[in-house]
Amino acid sequence: MEVDLDERGRLLVPGTGTIVAANRVGEYLARNLRIPERATDIYVYVHGWQTAPGTASRTAARLVQQAQALRAAGRERYPGVARGFRPWVVVVRWPSSSVSTLGGFRRIRERAHAMSALGTGHAPFVLAHLLGYLDVHRAHPENPAVLTNRSGQYLHLVGHSFGGRFLCEAVQWATERPVQPRVLGWSTPVDPRRPFTVDSALIFQMAAPRDAFVRHFAALFPSGGAPGAPLRGPLVLTHSRWDRATGFWHLRAEGEPGIGHSGTGATPVPQSTIRMLTTRTAYARRALDHRIVNVDAGWLYRGGWKNKLSPSGAHSDFQHPESAHLLLTLASLSR
Repeated sequence: MEVDLDERGRLLVPGTGTIVAANRVGEYLARNLRIPERATDIYVYVHGWQTAPGTASRTAARLVQQAQALRAAGRERYPGVARGFRPWVVVVRWPSSSVSTLGGFRRIRERAHAMSALGTGHAPFVLAHLLGYLDVHRAHPENPAVLTNRSGQYLHLVGHSFGGRFLCEAVQWATERPVQPRVLGWSTPVDPRRPFTVDSALIFQMAAPRDAFVRHFAALFPSGGAPGAPLRGPLVLTHSRWDRATGFWHLRAEGEPGIGHSGTGATPVPQSTIRMLTTRTAYARRALDHRIVNVDAGWLYRGGWKNKLSPSGAHSDFQHPESAHLLLTLASLSR
């Protein structure tokens, strides 16, 4: 399933360029999104810089296909999904193409900001409606008191580059009617005042300042009596020093490297840093059960010979089985 946005973040009718009026977004989603009953995990994927619409859809499909293959080949490493893993993906697509120069990077950075800006940008509004809709309509657990036997559907966020910004904004801005909190596998408690619960969030090579979770996304986490965003599971962010888009270009555009290059800096909550593992090694729950987890993927996200010649370096070099291993592990540990 694809959801298309224009340069202001407004929802478009696929293939027509027709804008869906803001007061009709909920109605449009209810009419056009149908969550398959057989799906166990719902993924919302938002792509990043220099990604064509078709490429975004293929990338998301490849990630979940790799995850399915890993589960089939080694189920003992993912006990939480032993009963089944049938993902369903919503791909959010937006105009992210530009020339691969500092000017091009700045242009898309400003576009991403404008699409999310308070009062003018529509992307968080549309995505918040999307997440609220998916939560309300996903299957509820039959026995919420039993942590290991949840029969409902799990909701996960996956972003790349600037797509991670959109997801963070959407989760912050969510204003849908609160629903009953879920019982999940993570240690972080659920706040009943929040509108929906996201079971995990994974952002590859985020294009944002290292202090973005203090400067831009502080509302994601509880503070001063505010409940924080409805993010139940960890926020996991990969980084690689071979990422020139969030290294070289980000440094020149914003005066410092970005999260995708160096990981997070100052954060309002404790953070953890781990190394990305191979598909042969299982992640321990204690390694991922934190509010923010930085994953150093520099040994893997290096870019092939083509990426070595690319101005963005390894920025988009996350399509590996090890990435799907991390994605599937998060799904498994959410149970």
